[in-house]
Amino acid sequence: MSIPSELPEGWAWATLGDIADSTLGKMLDRKKEGDHPVPYLRNVNVQWGRIDTEDVLTMSIPPGQQDFFRVRRGDLLVCEGGEVGRCAVFEGDDGKYLAFQKALHRVRPLGGVSSSYLRYYLEYLNVTGGFGKFTTGSTIKHLPQQQLKRLPVRVPPLEEQRRIVAMLEEQISKIESGERGLAKSSRRSVQYRRLVADLATKGKLAEALVDEGTGHALVESIRHARIGVVKGRRLKAAPLGGPVPEVPGNWTVASLDEVSALIEYGSSTKTSEMAKAGDVPVLRMGNIQDGKIDPRVLKYIPAGHPDAAKFSLEDGDLLFNRTNSIELVGKSAVYRGELGRMAFASYLIRCRFLPGVDPEWVNLVINSPMGRRYIRSVATQQVGQANVNGTKLGGMPIPLPPEAEQRRILDVVESHHSAALRLNSGIRQQGVKAALLRRSFLTEAFAGRLVPQDSADEPAEALFARIRAEREAAGAYKARRRSPRRAPAQQKHTLDTAPASDAPPHPRAGAPTLTTATQPTLDLEMPS
Repeated sequence: MSIPSELPEGWAWATLGDIADSTLGKMLDRKKEGDHPVPYLRNVNVQWGRIDTEDVLTMSIPPGQQDFFRVRRGDLLVCEGGEVGRCAVFEGDDGKYLAFQKALHRVRPLGGVSSSYLRYYLEYLNVTGGFGKFTTGSTIKHLPQQQLKRLPVRVPPLEEQRRIVAMLEEQISKIESGERGLAKSSRRSVQYRRLVADLATKGKLAEALVDEGTGHALVESIRHARIGVVKGRRLKAAPLGGPVPEVPGNWTVASLDEVSALIEYGSSTKTSEMAKAGDVPVLRMGNIQDGKIDPRVLKYIPAGHPDAAKFSLEDGDLLFNRTNSIELVGKSAVYRGELGRMAFASYLIRCRFLPGVDPEWVNLVINSPMGRRYIRSVATQQVGQANVNGTKLGGMPIPLPPEAEQRRILDVVESHHSAALRLNSGIRQQGVKAALLRRSFLTEAFAGRLVPQDSADEPAEALFARIRAEREAAGAYKARRRSPRRAPAQQKHTLDTAPASDAPPHPRAGAPTLTTATQPTLDLEMPS
C-alpha cells in the first residue's frame, strides 16, 4: 500500500524540530567517576515501544546539570545509533530519577502533539526505509541531532492523533500477542530437540536389538584398527577428560581421541572473499550452524596453495569450532562430499573417525546437553572468547553403542528433528506475516486511512500556532532571566508546514508558513 502525495484534510507537514524540542543525553566519561552517581538509560534500555529498566547503570552528573538530563513522563527516547530511530515513550518510574546517555535523543513534543503518535511514526519510518537519507556512517549507522530535527512528519489534528494511537495500540497489541506465542513455540521446539538428543545419547530413545552386538566389542575392534590407521599420533589414546556418563549395558564409553584416526587444526593462511577460477572454498566457524554446514558465505584460497591439499576435507570429517563466545564454542558439524572440494580454517578442528564410529553420532553427542556440559567444563575464557583445544576435545567422553544401533538411533533422531524443523518453518512464515501486517497497519495509519477523519477536529495548523506561542513565551521568560550583560542574540525560527525535500513542496493548497521571532536558548552552555 502506498502513501498518497496529498495529505488528508486537516493534516499538515512539519519537521520533527518544528513540533518538538530534542537533545542528546549526557556523554559518559568512564575516567571520571565523580561524586554524584545517578541512574541513566542507555541505547540497550530502549526497545520498540518499551523501556527496560531491569539493567540500569549509573554515572556521575553534577547537581547543576541533573535537571537538564532528567527523563520525564511523556518523553520520547530515540536511539541515535545501532538500530537508529528505535524509540519508546517514558511512562515514569514512581518519581525515581533517571538520566539518559548521549546514545539517546530525548524528544519532547510541543503544542500537545502526542508522544505516542511520534513513537509509531518513527517505527513507520523504520520499516519503510524513511531514515535512509538522514543517517550517517557506512557500517554503523547514526542519526545525528540535526538530522533528527529534519525528519519530515505528517501531522494530523490532535484528536485524530489520539484515535490513530488508540487503534494502533489495539491492533498491534494483538500482533505482539501472536508474536509472543510464536516465540514461545520456537523455544519449545529448541527444548524438544535438546530433549531428543539427551534421550538418544543416554540410550533411552530406542530399544537395543539382540543381534546388534555391543559397544565393548566395537571398542576392541577400534583399538586394533588404530594400529594400522593412526599415523603420526601416539597409539595410546587420551583418557576421558570428564565423568563417565551412565549408558545401557550393551554400550561403552570411550574418549573422542580413542575413536579418532585424526584430530588436527585447520589452515591459518589468508583467504579472499573474491573467488577466481579453481579457487578452493575454506569453511570457517560461521559456516557451522545448528549442527550443519552452511556454505552460503565462503572465503577462498588458490587451488595451488599447499593448504588446499593439506586441509582438504573428506566425506565424514567432523569440524569442531574451538574458539568462539562461551555460548557458541564447541559447535560442530559433519562435512559431506556433495558440498564439493573444501578446506577448513584454523579456528576449526577436524576429527576423522575410525571404522565403526558414525561421525553423525559423535556430532549428536557433541551438540547434546551432555556434550555442551563437557565443553563448558573444559573451556578457557580470555578477553570475551572461550577456547577448547584439541587435547581437551580428545578427552570428551563419547557414549558408544554398537555401529548398527548408532545408525538406527540417528534415524529416529532425524525423524524428530525433521518434525521440529517443519514447525520452525511454519513459525518463521507466521512471523513474516505478522511483520507485514504490522507494517500494513502503520502504512494505513499515516496515510490517514486507519481511522475516520472528523471535520470538527481542530486542524494541525492550530497545533503549530500553539507551538509558536509556547516558544515565544519560553523565549520571553528566558529573556527576563538573563542579565543585561548577556542579552540573547536574536535568532529567527521558522515553522514551515511544507515537507522536507523528499515530500511534496505544497501538499495542501494555501498551507501557511508560521514564524517565531526568537528561538529560546539555555542559560548555561550545553553540558557534555
